[in-house]
Amino acid sequence: MDIKEKVDSLLMKVSKPTRYTGGELNSVLKNPKEVKVRFAFAFPDVYEVGMSHLGMRILYHLLNKREDVYCERVFAPWVDMEALMRQNKIPLFTLETKTPLSEFDFVGFTLQYELSYTNVINMLNLANIPILSREREGLPFVIAGGPCAYNPAPLSEVIDFFVMGEGEEVIHEIIDAYIEWKERGGEREEFLEAVSQIQGVYVPKYYIEEYDKDGKIKEIRPIKKGIPERVKKRIVKDFENVYHPEEQIVPFMDIVHDRIMLEIFRGCTRGCRFCQAGMIYRPLREKSKEKILELADKLVKSTGYEEISLASLSTFDYSQIEDLIKELISRYQEKGIGVSIPSSRVDAVSINLLKEIQKVRKTGLTLAPEAGTQRLRDVINKGITEEDILEATASAFEAGWNNIKLYFMIGLPTETMEDVEGIVDLAYKIVDNYKRVKGNIKNLRVTVSTSTFVPKPFTPFQWVAQDSVKRIIEKQNFLKERLKSKVLKYNWHNPYMSFLEAVISRGDRRVGKAIIKAWEKGCKFDGWDDYFDHEKWEKAFKETGVNPHFYANREWEIDEVLPWDVVDVGVTKKFLEREYKKALEGRITHDCRYYCTGCGVKDYDEGVICFEAPKK
Repeated sequence: MDIKEKVDSLLMKVSKPTRYTGGELNSVLKNPKEVKVRFAFAFPDVYEVGMSHLGMRILYHLLNKREDVYCERVFAPWVDMEALMRQNKIPLFTLETKTPLSEFDFVGFTLQYELSYTNVINMLNLANIPILSREREGLPFVIAGGPCAYNPAPLSEVIDFFVMGEGEEVIHEIIDAYIEWKERGGEREEFLEAVSQIQGVYVPKYYIEEYDKDGKIKEIRPIKKGIPERVKKRIVKDFENVYHPEEQIVPFMDIVHDRIMLEIFRGCTRGCRFCQAGMIYRPLREKSKEKILELADKLVKSTGYEEISLASLSTFDYSQIEDLIKELISRYQEKGIGVSIPSSRVDAVSINLLKEIQKVRKTGLTLAPEAGTQRLRDVINKGITEEDILEATASAFEAGWNNIKLYFMIGLPTETMEDVEGIVDLAYKIVDNYKRVKGNIKNLRVTVSTSTFVPKPFTPFQWVAQDSVKRIIEKQNFLKERLKSKVLKYNWHNPYMSFLEAVISRGDRRVGKAIIKAWEKGCKFDGWDDYFDHEKWEKAFKETGVNPHFYANREWEIDEVLPWDVVDVGVTKKFLEREYKKALEGRITHDCRYYCTGCGVKDYDEGVICFEAPKK
């Protein structure tokens, strides 16, 4: 039996067999013998999570537009399918042609979440591809991109090379270099040398980390002549005309985000100090309303979806958002096609627009105050007041919303128990708000969710110590006791997961050995509550001599070398340091749409234009 026959014989024995079938509407079928490059796009989580990712949708169709490339998809098989694959000696395969990954030219991972790293290793092992890059002669190049790739250190022995920044242009340069190398029969080393000269490509084997007696990094430097000291991220300058698929795959099963996704702008100008995405995706670039409407028409026709999601970091900041939403609703209301917004700004304008959206399809309302007191919201530069929050929720209740979700973080820099108590106070003020508007709270449901602050690279808080797990649990217990009410529900995140996320997020190359050891002990799907095993990770850290608290719970010195200093994202360290000091003083920084805050991106690369808007 070939792989397809073997897989087909197992499908009735696993949960959600459509994760492994392929053949969905708008998936691409080519003859592999007629292309020069075969690319396996690998997402280190299950199908329904990976298929919801916009970056995969874009790059999949972008690569398949080339006649000389065939891009196929592969996801982490769920534990039931993996067990059967190992039992029946079936290597990890792609959905489109059921080809083993070891037969591809590239296996490209997108790194969206640090707790997926053991899945990366597990997928390589399941594909019979050596985990360590130095042992891969004659096998595919394993590459990685995405937000977590901006700290490449923890996976530096696993990944052949990383792609920093936006992939729509650089991926073509990598493919072209590969075809040229392959046609002349070059050595593996020659290709790595060639791509190291492409802006945005980091080849870890060409750099070394050296440590001082305290265990801190003394120096990161290139060890090969001609290798850049720092790798500059790639920025797509012409965002209006950047590739966006006019079709997208329509799965046979429900996925996390089962709808049309339209990216209306990239970047953010708000400057929240905890937010990595807001820093690494600068500068802000918008698509015109006309281009978005044109894409919407084509995607509605090619998919049959009944919902359009306007994707961005802060959708209501789009300069033409009111006109865009009204036009979309006008065009598609009679067809029953609704519009959704993934993130809601907390103000009355956004609530009025959400009322427009409700005309077609009822949606939930999610607001993110992030912190319970004004003092702490100023520390994190959230840029909203309690008055904004209460006005917005009052408008929402008047418009007919009964269910509201509120997102907060605990463990933020300078946080006190008064700030934690502020979460409780704000939740009850919102309940009182509802009582004033409706007179009766029996239909009200307020869900308060807290996540734990994780210090992230390239943010003003990259130097900050994370709260200890013990301290986070104390804060969670405090909230559990005080948010007891028929109309209030409290959700919290596993603090041990957040601790591990911080360790890997700020990890250097030594942390990579612990990740591999944890996988050897059986760790995978670490981002899933049912499979996360903190004790196995503790043993892995101990056996590899890695102190996780050194990375997560230590206040880092401003002038120390950081594991990600080898990467240049445009936002300067000087700016991040200035923002960190302003945070400690409780001073806010304005939205840089209105005048430049001097983050460095403006002078980063020839042709890069920061967003300009009329001065207020």
